[in-house]
Amino acid sequence: MLTSDKIRNIGIIAHIDHGKTTLVDAMLKQAGIFRNNEEVIERVLDSFELERERGITILAKNTSIRYNGYKINIVDTPGHADFSGEVERALSMVDGVLLIIDAVDGPMPQTRFVLKKALENKLKAIVVINKIDRPEARLKEVLDAVSELFLDLAVDPSQLDFPVIYTSARNGTATTSPDKPVTNLKPLFDAIVEYVPPPSINDDDFEMMISQLSYDQYMGPLVIGKVKSGRLHPGDDVYIHSKEHQVMLKKVLKLFTFEGLQRVEIDETVVGDIIAIAGIDTHDIGTVVSRKEHITHVDGIKIEEPTIAVQMLVNNSPFSGREGRFFTSRHLSERLKKEIKSNLSLRVTPTDSPDVFDVAGRGELHLSILFETMRREGYEFQVGMPRAILKNIDGKIMEPMEELTIEVTEEYFGKVMEKIGPRKGELIHSHKTPSGLTRLIFSIPSRGIIGLRSELLLETKGNVVMHHQFIKYDTYRGDMPSRKKGVQIAKEQTIAVAYALWFLQERGPLFISPGDKVYGGMIVGIHNKETDLVVNPGKKKHLSNVRAAGSDEAIKLIPPIQLTLEYSLGFIKDDELIEVTPQSIRLRKKVLDHIERKRLKRFAEQEIEGDE
Repeated sequence: MLTSDKIRNIGIIAHIDHGKTTLVDAMLKQAGIFRNNEEVIERVLDSFELERERGITILAKNTSIRYNGYKINIVDTPGHADFSGEVERALSMVDGVLLIIDAVDGPMPQTRFVLKKALENKLKAIVVINKIDRPEARLKEVLDAVSELFLDLAVDPSQLDFPVIYTSARNGTATTSPDKPVTNLKPLFDAIVEYVPPPSINDDDFEMMISQLSYDQYMGPLVIGKVKSGRLHPGDDVYIHSKEHQVMLKKVLKLFTFEGLQRVEIDETVVGDIIAIAGIDTHDIGTVVSRKEHITHVDGIKIEEPTIAVQMLVNNSPFSGREGRFFTSRHLSERLKKEIKSNLSLRVTPTDSPDVFDVAGRGELHLSILFETMRREGYEFQVGMPRAILKNIDGKIMEPMEELTIEVTEEYFGKVMEKIGPRKGELIHSHKTPSGLTRLIFSIPSRGIIGLRSELLLETKGNVVMHHQFIKYDTYRGDMPSRKKGVQIAKEQTIAVAYALWFLQERGPLFISPGDKVYGGMIVGIHNKETDLVVNPGKKKHLSNVRAAGSDEAIKLIPPIQLTLEYSLGFIKDDELIEVTPQSIRLRKKVLDHIERKRLKRFAEQEIEGDE
């Protein structure tokens, strides 16, 4: 029978691409979770469709393994700064962490953030220097950098004494010293058992804070968390204590624990184990499940505030309702309310209009993943230009600042500086990496990062790696230049034809192809000049009986720019919107009629002249 002293709860934390999920794969394989003849996909915990497409972890997920009589609950977390809320949520379920660090790159911006959160939560950290099989590995230099990081972030002197394990997740090996020959991950498992403390035992009545929400097609909603105290059985009555001090009585239908990648039904909980409860309607993360009707307080999970916001609107374009199943304000409101129950970094605020919602998140990627998920679920909506969330502190306007790390080849150094300068970025430090790249570290406003990734990838022909991490609020840096080029706008609803696009592509890159349906006010391309241009992409060639059949020039069209949510968020101005549907991403002007746009522009100019 499992007892609390035989449980170890660990979180896997690291910067993006340092090998977290690959290491979890190796741990599961060597713990015997899979059959010998079973075909196992790579990054088995990245089960979310967008995670597999993009090669990143987006949602924190838990699994478990058995080792020498111990049960090790493992929580894999995202490495991208935009999903830091998932890391903060996951840390509420564990008693220790494996801090994974690349043997070449060393500590990176997200490494500092996740370690800071772990040490603040008084979690025992085991440093895992991964990818030691790489020829350019710098084990001593990386370990020195890690020691400096601990010295800077430790909140207790005892945290400066940390064990170090050297691993190659791809090869499935671990060692306590680079000089020792290795064949498996046994030294890592031994370190977890030895250094991660067992959960503290509390004989009080059952209590658990909800840290994760899930769903079973047969049992319905599931709430997941670590048992803080007491025991629970199927059929027991429990009280649900919300952060708003509301108390509801519910009955437990079934209890589950995690064994490998499966949920296994149990008859009784063990203090310190991570469990799932069926029978409790979905509630907010941070809600407490208890056998007591009265408890002292509900702390919840503390999450850092979002830094970027956009307006989400009901789709009112001429093509509204053609491609999606859910497009009313009620549909959007219900979906956003559901999202904020589990997406702790997200904030949704109603506005004066029932058709407009203010949605705030950790960054451009955080918001674009939400929008992409919704469009795949059949939702239609529109999104406005992202903006930084400003604060008034001591009478001063403050804005969120980020630490931006860019790795690029030396030949593109000037291009990077040209792009970041106008965005109010300041170079803090630069140095050469072991792989020969130049690593540049900037301090830059959060709004300066919007759309930057797409521009840098274009300017450097894809030879750039970019990471950023929120650091603090600082004095507002003033106006930032917006997009310099204008756009080509369709005059009326039509179907694009090759003949018209052949002429329009000379004025700038296009977003549409022959046969695409467009409407008046829809943005069909970029204008190479600063002004907007109203065009007719459906203009056909007039036929006559004079022209010879073979005298026309062959029409050759340049492939259009394929719009993505990340590109579009960084592209639009404040008078433009992104139309998002399950089948299409379109750009449009807020005011569709070109005569009305001219009138409003003229009116605005007259007001400015009157103020002067």
